[in-house]
Amino acid sequence: MTRAAIPGLPSPHPIGEQLPALFADDDLAQRFTAGLDTVLAPVFATLDSLPAYFQPRLAPADFLDWLASWVAVEVDPAWPVEVRRAVVERAVELHRWRGTRRGLAERLRLVLGAGAEIVDGGGASWTTAPGAAPPPASSGEVLVRVWPLRGPALDEEQVLAVVRTGCPVHLTCRVEILPGPPGRAED
Repeated sequence: MTRAAIPGLPSPHPIGEQLPALFADDDLAQRFTAGLDTVLAPVFATLDSLPAYFQPRLAPADFLDWLASWVAVEVDPAWPVEVRRAVVERAVELHRWRGTRRGLAERLRLVLGAGAEIVDGGGASWTTAPGAAPPPASSGEVLVRVWPLRGPALDEEQVLAVVRTGCPVHLTCRVEILPGPPGRAED
């Protein structure tokens, strides 16, 4: 529903009341300005509540995707509105941790309600001994194990889409979808 589709929305500043006294009793002038009031009422309502448009928890659903583009966060229209609101609200934090284990795990939890264990095969190493042998080359692969924290099993396509957006470009991400947390005794 758009803001213009609210039936019977009154104008806070009716034009007919602001006309000179000569037109106060003129039926045509009052009906004409009432038509203009109907057109202007949604504009006034939008302007009166403008600060709410910039708060993800309060913004209208049809404005949320545009707000997401302002903070450079990708939201999928297929996600529920509450998930999109949470992602936009936490955009700065998600950007701060993008490309890290923590960032990927948080994005999976936030968007899909999934727990994650991320095993990184690469990294940096150092030594205090001069002339030490270099460390073995990293595999360049990240293993992402995910499981549902609540609700039904995870959709593989959704998991892959979230992992693709959060995994660093120079690494290969392999995904395993588990029925529960790793190490849990199966019944």
